Amino acid sequence: MRRSMLALLLAIVSLSANAQFEKKTKYVNASLTGLEMNYSKDSRFRFGFEGTAGYFVEECWMPYARIGYNHQSLKGPDVNAFELGVGTRYYFKRTGIYLSGGLLYSHESQPGNATPITASVDAAGMPFTDSAGNPVVAYYGMTQPHVRNNNISLALEAGYCFYLNHFMSVEPALYYNLCFNDFSDGSRIGLKVGFGFYF
Repeated sequence: MRRSMLALLLAIVSLSANAQFEKKTKYVNASLTGLEMNYSKDSRFRFGFEGTAGYFVEECWMPYARIGYNHQSLKGPDVNAFELGVGTRYYFKRTGIYLSGGLLYSHESQPGNATPITASVDAAGMPFTDSAGNPVVAYYGMTQPHVRNNNISLALEAGYCFYLNHFMSVEPALYYNLCFNDFSDGSRIGLKVGFGFYF
């Protein structure tokens, strides 16, 4: 009895999944990313958000575009990154498992060390003084040079679609971004989870 119920449940999930991957189906996804497996003694935590949109040009084949934001908290200045990517995803329609590959552009920005700017005279050459007329050194700002990096990565991903209904699924995935111009510090491996909508 239990085996027949399990077989029926798997058949229903399979039929539902098949309908999702038909040609001309549209797809959008919102994901929480940055559940990284990379270890760094300087890194405290990382989190991010990602939006993906795609269109099934053939059954099980979906080109997509995505945009994302990542924040990494470090012992020094934090790093913020904005990402743009394109790729193609293939779904195994009987299981809901998918594989994808594409290119990812990431623009990272990190503040440098802040340095106080001080002066004993103003722009006209007159000395700064306190209320009693004594000369003082005035503090009037900080320089904060930024470090900016532009990285291109090969973005690989494997995930699973767990369908809540005919139009919505929960999609956990494992990803690996192989950075071309900064392999050691720019490459990332991690987990993400999102909600996919098919219509």
